[in-house]
Amino acid sequence: MPQYKKQTDGQEEVLIMDMIDDADAPIPPDHQSPGPQSVSPLRTRLNSERMDIQDFEDGDLPETESRFFKLCYSWWKYYVLDTIGDDWLFCLFLGISMALISFVMDTCIYQLQKTHVFFYDGISENMLVRYLLWIVYPLLCIIFSISVCQIISQNAAGSGIPEMKTILRGIVIHNYLTWQTLVSKVIGLCFSMGSGLPIGKEGPFVHIACIMSNLLGQNVKGFKRIFSNETRNVEMLAAACAVGVSCTFAAPIGGVLFSIEVTATYFAVRNYWRGFFTAVCGSFVFRMMDVWIGEKVTITTLYPTNFSVEFPFDPLELVAFSLMGLFAGLGGATFVYMHRKIVFIIRAHGHRIFLHKNRYLYPCIVTLVVMTTTFPDWLGHFMGGKLTQKDSIQHMFSDQSWSITTDDKIKQVWAHPNIFVSLLLFIIFQFIFTGFCVSLPVPAGVFFPIFVLGAAFGRLVGEAMGTWFPDGIHQGPQNWYIQPGGYAVVGAAAFSGAVTHTISTSVIVFELTGQISHIIPVMIAVLVANAAAQWLQPSIYDSIIQIKRLPYLPEITKHSHIYNKHVKHIMRRDIIFCSRESTYKDIEDMLKTTDYRSFPYVLGHTNPTIQGSIRRVYLEKALAAVLQYNKVLSPNQSYADLKDLEKYGDRHVVDNKAAVFGPSSRHALYNSNTLTRSGKLSTTYRTANYIPEGVSTSDYDTWKETQLTKRVDFSKIPMDSAPFQIVANTSIYKAHNLFGLLSLSHAYITRFGKLVGVLTLNEIQEAIEGRMQFESVVEPAIGSINTEDGMLADHNLHINSVIATNELDPEYITSGNT
Repeated sequence: MPQYKKQTDGQEEVLIMDMIDDADAPIPPDHQSPGPQSVSPLRTRLNSERMDIQDFEDGDLPETESRFFKLCYSWWKYYVLDTIGDDWLFCLFLGISMALISFVMDTCIYQLQKTHVFFYDGISENMLVRYLLWIVYPLLCIIFSISVCQIISQNAAGSGIPEMKTILRGIVIHNYLTWQTLVSKVIGLCFSMGSGLPIGKEGPFVHIACIMSNLLGQNVKGFKRIFSNETRNVEMLAAACAVGVSCTFAAPIGGVLFSIEVTATYFAVRNYWRGFFTAVCGSFVFRMMDVWIGEKVTITTLYPTNFSVEFPFDPLELVAFSLMGLFAGLGGATFVYMHRKIVFIIRAHGHRIFLHKNRYLYPCIVTLVVMTTTFPDWLGHFMGGKLTQKDSIQHMFSDQSWSITTDDKIKQVWAHPNIFVSLLLFIIFQFIFTGFCVSLPVPAGVFFPIFVLGAAFGRLVGEAMGTWFPDGIHQGPQNWYIQPGGYAVVGAAAFSGAVTHTISTSVIVFELTGQISHIIPVMIAVLVANAAAQWLQPSIYDSIIQIKRLPYLPEITKHSHIYNKHVKHIMRRDIIFCSRESTYKDIEDMLKTTDYRSFPYVLGHTNPTIQGSIRRVYLEKALAAVLQYNKVLSPNQSYADLKDLEKYGDRHVVDNKAAVFGPSSRHALYNSNTLTRSGKLSTTYRTANYIPEGVSTSDYDTWKETQLTKRVDFSKIPMDSAPFQIVANTSIYKAHNLFGLLSLSHAYITRFGKLVGVLTLNEIQEAIEGRMQFESVVEPAIGSINTEDGMLADHNLHINSVIATNELDPEYITSGNT
């Protein structure tokens, strides 16, 4: 029976209920409420579902002797998680943890940047000493950041958004979401941004948030159900992308929209609430940190402005805003083109100038040039060389015109020789330096540097407008003056939107400034900039995907040369398949000579009506089972039930440096960690194919040859009975949309149910990029299969030549990071 004890602490009585055996014991009379006997929700749940302590699995309970803590754990697991939902708790923990990490990182970056300025100002008055300190400190920071990325995890280098866009497509990049990458990314980003180079935080922090999401799902017991479900795991990664942006700018709405635009091809509306809830939690805690440490009285925006709400702009100024959008679009496309050319030139010709001799040489040269140019006693004196990026944004968004401002800090920085020369020099050098710095092998984002660049461009236009119309465009009883700060806001949104091909930058600037007085000019400029940039170049993230040859499909436009082509023009016609006539010898030859992850199963060699698709792992298990000496499957046992054989995950794993086509889906063909390109069989087969003790080699070889001549019993092999199929006359444009919407890696091409080819991501990408020759196709007669019609090659074996591999050709494998 339960034992009840009373303890008195002052005037408060505490009831300790020690549930020893029976959960149905009555409540003591002196603790019952008046009226009908009340039963607690936990007791009702325990009674109805018979959730006694002994019914829990061993691994589910903490190692403690206290029944009270066990009861609390059962209440948490079966009441809180089931009632509130693990998705809500997961998003809450993720948002809070990312806010704390972001705040700590911002503090570290701020201290590193201020230390740089301190070395310049407070050590010596000698110019040479100050110059050496100005360049040595950033060099040490960059060298340390490169070393951390090289030693701990090379996947930490770069932005992170292009890779996350690929991962959300269904690819699993090997070791990209591990704790080693997290540590390397956090430390490397702090020191790379602390160096003072024009490097952003937003892209790398999206990567950090996704790593945290992955680690929470892997290591927190209550959230393992999320990680084990691939669809839910991808949904949580999408929410992590949103909180990564929102914790960088304290912009939950813009963060969610921006993350959707830059990472998702197709977005599930059911995941909308996860992104907003996580982003709001992260933004709230991130801004409350300033209140808790006493720096702020209440929650405010990062860069508050006080533009006139009564008359924010003259209607005629919309013409200037539209032209700003046009030039921002052209500048954004130029930036993307320049960045891509820088990477290609360094890779192609770096060996000629010894840049490939040492991994530190190129970053050190770039850092030396940037720091020398921005040295405050030289050229940096004329373009705000001492300012951090945040300080620059605060100056750009200033409400007053710089020509009449009373702020001595702004005058001291931008009035030499005058504001127009200083802004022009700042724009030119910031444009060039950003293109080089984001190509360094360190954690480096691109959004914030181009955001600052766009703000400077807008400020230049606004100051010019203020000079041309000192009393405003329309003069009357009351003059309405030009607000150059509003132009800076418009320029920042337009240029960053042009480079990233996003509209949500307009929402981000409203949340950053706390004002929407310029909503119409911002939207007009952003739309015009996007139209111009998309017509000329891909976004910076799609450009990096192309540079690194990550497995992601480019878009097909109506003007593309393949818009009206069909899949029969690009599909692979030589197919490896298995049929009811296949023997274990055929399976062994097929596995040894190929590295495909799944194979089509047809009725027969002369009747290739497709019946399904079999994954490679199950064929290996079947082959290993039949070669296990003196071990025979029971009549009711399936090859999938063998517990002693190696298990493989369903998801496709690629390396970030040598990206391989083939997403994580049930149709994935190739898994790079299953075997190598040489076609070697995996451990599953090798561990079973050994000579037992006491058996001679000749006897085993004879027995093995007999076993291999048997026909395969496909009834015991798990099979996908409904693999994705399309007809040969399907347009490439439609197939492209289906591949993107369903996250396919390949599709079987059929004609009247008969297998005639295979289409993979490789063929679609090669066709889009113009690397494939289109050939005319002669339609075969119905039901005919011969080698002359070119639709299905026929060989003596039950295996034909090749299905399109999911691995990139060696010439497309790239190295380095962008």
